[in-house]
Order: sequence, then structure tokens, then C-alpha cells
Amino acid sequence: MKFTILIVYALILFLIGIYSYLKIKTPFDYFLAGKKTGVWQVSGSLLATILGGSAILGTIGLAESQSWASAWYILAASLGLLGLLPIVRKVYAKGKFTLPELIGQYYGESARKVTSLIIPVAWLGIVAAQIIAGAQILVSFFTMSYSSGVILTGIVFIVYTYIGGQVSVMKTDLFQSFFILGGVILTAFMIPAKQLPPLPLFTSVFPFNAHFAPFDLFILILTFSSTFVVGPDIYSRVFCAKDSKTAFRSVLVVALILIPFGFVLSYVGIYAATLHQGAQNSSSLVNLATAYLPEWATGVLVASLISAVLSTASTTLLTTSMILSELFHKDINNQRSFKQTKLFLIVVGILSMLISLKVTSIVSSLLLALSFYSGAFIIPMVAALFGLPYSKRFSIAAMLSGGILALTGKLMMTFNHLEMGQYVLISGFILNAILLFVPWDLKTKNNEIRSSLSSS
Repeated sequence: MKFTILIVYALILFLIGIYSYLKIKTPFDYFLAGKKTGVWQVSGSLLATILGGSAILGTIGLAESQSWASAWYILAASLGLLGLLPIVRKVYAKGKFTLPELIGQYYGESARKVTSLIIPVAWLGIVAAQIIAGAQILVSFFTMSYSSGVILTGIVFIVYTYIGGQVSVMKTDLFQSFFILGGVILTAFMIPAKQLPPLPLFTSVFPFNAHFAPFDLFILILTFSSTFVVGPDIYSRVFCAKDSKTAFRSVLVVALILIPFGFVLSYVGIYAATLHQGAQNSSSLVNLATAYLPEWATGVLVASLISAVLSTASTTLLTTSMILSELFHKDINNQRSFKQTKLFLIVVGILSMLISLKVTSIVSSLLLALSFYSGAFIIPMVAALFGLPYSKRFSIAAMLSGGILALTGKLMMTFNHLEMGQYVLISGFILNAILLFVPWDLKTKNNEIRSSLSSS
């Protein structure tokens, strides 16, 4: 039954991919699905992108030590989307294809090119995190080697994205989002809670406990929530909406869905960790499913996890490839950029597979990449989109220094220098802000003030 469900699921995806390939007439269709998608499709795609295999397995893995507080991993994403709401209409109106293009409008052509180079480097870790998650799922359910799981996962999502582009991604993401939500919720309902030891008292471990302190939440919001306010994959969904109202409603719908779902994931994760302590994220979930779920429900869970991986991997892979194309063409809506994007798609996919063979921790791969990205781009983009007074003079230096310091801090935290690493990470954001907001050229600043006063 488990294999039957997966075969049917794969067949549906294959047919949608072929249908999408036939619908693509122009590069604009491939990059933005013709900018015709409504609330349901944008919401489904946004939800499927956020709830990638790394998010689901990462939350379940954190539940072993953090208990109910592990829900903050998904709640932080919801907070980020709520922070995006005030500016989502502006993002939609200003942007066209990618985030670097938007950055170029505020900080100039040099900043656009630097961003188009930096983001793909950081986003290799995001794509790799999905491959790691996919490989762990395949290893746990189908008894294959980890390297075989990496190769199979990588090939499937590279081919799938290469063929259908944004058209297939948007069409299948709605379908996949139902699979993701349904699979996890079904697992939660079928756990025989009355036959198992009681869960920890909610108020004793949430919002904080010995393994998750208020400062940990601050770091999570700084480096994770912020990437949903300003994020290439999130903006790629927004740009596909047919109008700004659709973009706003889609972001709001997904932000609200994530709140209860975060606690459902923690619930499943706590039981998985209680029964199988010390197991890998995927193994603990597989053991839970094998012990308490019928075979058909296990098949649904496997399909939902693979859906989660495929959705996020496809979105991040396509977005990264489009951004790389912008290094060579400011406007990628042409046949030459279209061909380059497809070439980059293969290259980025292969590089991510190589990273996945060396780095096997989902959360580490994900948070290292997000730390660099958030340290570099969150403050500059928030300043621009919220209309704060900033200086362009050191904008590139602000992005580079902020990203490098934030990544250094996260690496130090990963290698057991927790307190010092946290301070180094925060210093990246502080230096970024200083370089952007301090009026280094006082003469120019005074002239701007006089000009403003005279015009008023």
C-alpha cells in the first residue's frame, strides 16, 4: 500500500509536469507562471515552500530537547509573514522577477550584481537542506544508502523543475500543500495518546524552558523570521500573484495556518522523541509511523514528506538559477536568459547534491545559509521598503560585512562557542545598520536637509 500511494503520487506529479511544459510559451511563463495565479495557488505554493522537509523534520528533531517550545520554529515563520504584510503590496508593485532586481532599484546596479552573486551562494545551503531531508526520508522508509538517497532526490527535483519551471511548481504546490498538512495532521490524530505516557505540561515548557530561552527566540527571529519579511523564495511567490490584493491575502492566509500547525508538529515530534530517543529526525518519525499507523496512513505520511521536500527544493532551485542569470542580464525576460537559467538550474542542483553528501544535518545546513543571508540583506531591504533614511555610500560594504559576521557567529555557535557566537552574530546586524544609517558624508547630508527644507 505504501508503494502504491507513492507510485500514484509520482504519476500525478509527472502528468502535471508534462502538462505545464506544454503550457509554457514564453520565458515569462517559465519564470512567473504568466503572473496569473490566484489566492489558492499562491497560498498553496507559499505554504508548501515554507513547510519543506527541512522545516518538518527540523521541528520534529528539536522537539526531543525543546518539547513544546520547538513550535517556535514554525511560529517564527508566521511572525515573519505577518511582518511582511505591511509592505507586501509595495514589494509586488516594485518587483518583477527576483529580489536582487528589487535591491538594484534602491541601492544601484553594483548592489544588484553583488546581491545576484551572494544570494545563490547562501541559497546552496537551503537547497542542500531539502536534499538532506529527502535522502533521510528515503533511507528510513526504503532501506537504501544515504548517498543513493541524495542522488535520487537531487535528480528527481532537478528534472521536475527543469521541465515545467514556475508553471509546474505553482500547479503542484497547491496539491502538495494539502498532502503536507493532511499527512502530518493524520499522523497526529492516529497516535494512540491514551495508551502512551502523558505529554509534558504545556505551560511548564512553553514558551520557554531550559533548552529554549528568550535570547534563543531573539536569535531565531533575527536570523529566521526576518527571512520571511525579505526572502527570495517568498518574494518569488508574491511576484506570481495576479495582483497585489491576491499577494496580501495569500501571505495572511499562510501566516494564520502556520500558527496551529507549528503545535501539531511539536505534538508529533514529542511522541516520536519519547518513543525513540536519540534517533535521527526522519528515523524517529518513521518509527512512530511504523508502530502506530496502518500501512495506508504511513504511505500518506511518506508522500507528504516527499511533497514538502520537492516543493521547497523546486522553488529555491528555480529562484537561485534566475538570480544567477541576472548577473548577465538585468532583464531576464528573453530567450538567452531562459537558456542560461536552465543551465544554472542543473549546476546549482549538482553542487547542492555534493554539499548534501558532506553535510548531513538539516538544521545546520539551513540555519548557516539563513544566517549569512539575514545578516547581509534584512536591514538594507527593510530600510528601503519601509522608507527609512539610509545612505547608499557603504551599502555593499554593509551587506558583505553583515553577512560574513552573522555567518561567523553562527559557525561559532555550531562549534560550541555559543555565547561568543551569539554576540558576533548580533554584531553583524549592528555593523550593517551603522554603515547604512550613520551620515558619513555630513556635507552631502546637510545639503539634502537644506534642499528638503527649502522645498517644504
